[in-house]
Amino acid sequence: MNPVQNYISTFSPEVQELLKQVREIITNTAPEAEESIGYGMPAYKLSGKPLVYFAGYKKHIGLYALPSGHEAFAEELNKYKKGKGSVQFPVNEPLPLDLIERIVKFRKEENSG
Repeated sequence: MNPVQNYISTFSPEVQELLKQVREIITNTAPEAEESIGYGMPAYKLSGKPLVYFAGYKKHIGLYALPSGHEAFAEELNKYKKGKGSVQFPVNEPLPLDLIERIVKFRKEENSG
């Protein structure tokens, strides 16, 4: 089991399913990104630069797309609790999978540019 799979396996089945969905979006959108654990959570790097991170919590899934990734989608993220470079998706609501995919694509283009 790789470190990210091991990380995901430590959560409740419901949270595991959401984390797997986020991981799948990232790995499908940026298959060339390096997957590891950074800051205690799944981390993805592209061209040697951070792409995105995600983390599981009891009541939410955290997505960390650095401040630029969140600023670009600020309007769509307004309904979620946010920090400077993070957003929290409640585990009792469907994940905005399309939005997460567009954020990852944005960060991928930003890293490649």
